[in-house]
Amino acid sequence: MRGRFYRLIRDLHLYLGLFISPFVLVFAISVFFLVHTWRPRIASETSAARVVSSLPLPADLQMLSGRPLIDALKPTLEKADVRGEVGFVRHMVKDERLIIPVTIPGRETTVSISTASREATIVTRETGLADALVTLHKSPGQHVPSIRMNWFYMRAWRWMADATVYLILFISVSDIYLWYVLRAERKVGFILLFAGALSFFGMAYALSH
Repeated sequence: MRGRFYRLIRDLHLYLGLFISPFVLVFAISVFFLVHTWRPRIASETSAARVVSSLPLPADLQMLSGRPLIDALKPTLEKADVRGEVGFVRHMVKDERLIIPVTIPGRETTVSISTASREATIVTRETGLADALVTLHKSPGQHVPSIRMNWFYMRAWRWMADATVYLILFISVSDIYLWYVLRAERKVGFILLFAGALSFFGMAYALSH
């Protein structure tokens, strides 16, 4: 029974680790870009603009804000052929204009709609792979949670990010178990575990004092 449990944990440790490795790489590489505020430009940024007319607008536009406003504007964005995660919508009442930022990893779109003529100027900017990784890294966060995750694919990414965290916890715990079972590796494993814990708590102490 113990041997069967060991093999099960070993196989799960291996295959789940392989499964989440691309997600771990995304977070690891993007954290490097965030910390060093440097993003390689594999290709130059490009932008394009177009105009769309006769856009539908919600009848109760003046009364909406936050997530209800974003949901009500979905048919407008679909008619304009704009898809992605909608950010904070600016309703400039005096200027009779709506400014809608829409993001897809690696692409930023700004939709500026005249509420009087129902005509929109749409500017799309391609930001590149490095910026896409940073966007994916920051997306599951708690910034403006009331309107976030309004695009299905970004919600799916949040689910995968959560799953990655849970699987990393499992891999860490199973790694300790596998190290404990393999007696030949206990000494070197203990040294590395102690060194890692000492480094972590030493860094935490230094940063807090």
